[in-house]
Amino acid sequence: MHFHGYELSLVISDKDIQNRINEIGRELSVKFKDEVPIFIGILNGSFIFMADLIRALDIDCEMDFIKLASYKGSESTGTVRLLKDISAEITNRHIVIVEDIIDSGLTIKFIKDRMQDASPASLTIVTLLLKPDVANLEFPIDVIGFEIAPEFVVGYGLDYDQKMRHLPAIYRIEKD
Repeated sequence: MHFHGYELSLVISDKDIQNRINEIGRELSVKFKDEVPIFIGILNGSFIFMADLIRALDIDCEMDFIKLASYKGSESTGTVRLLKDISAEITNRHIVIVEDIIDSGLTIKFIKDRMQDASPASLTIVTLLLKPDVANLEFPIDVIGFEIAPEFVVGYGLDYDQKMRHLPAIYRIEKD
């Protein structure tokens, strides 16, 4: 696919994404059937995934967002900066962290440590995408939508310098 000077190759179709989100929604609805968890989306990338995910639930829930920065263009900076914190009180609550992609693991480790400091009743990590070949994790990810190769991808909330988030599927940039 050609898009504004970029050649994009499909990695995961919009149909496959929606089917997997429906499965995840059913799984989380069973897990939290007697609870009202707080879904915490990591901005900006997770907003489309989170919107579709909470619509796939059969339970009541709350939601909040946290915004971090760890990338510049297609490269990780190696540090995480907190740009917007959550406003919800999460002590003794069931927390579901919703991430678009886990790449190096730096951001999710930062968020996990930050949330656990508030003593939640439980902490579940859900990611649409995981790059297992490069993720340096000392803990398991509870729910993984898709595992992908260690390549830079865009679409469905994922961006390249804030662009291409709106694309309905996941694409690899071939060249610009």
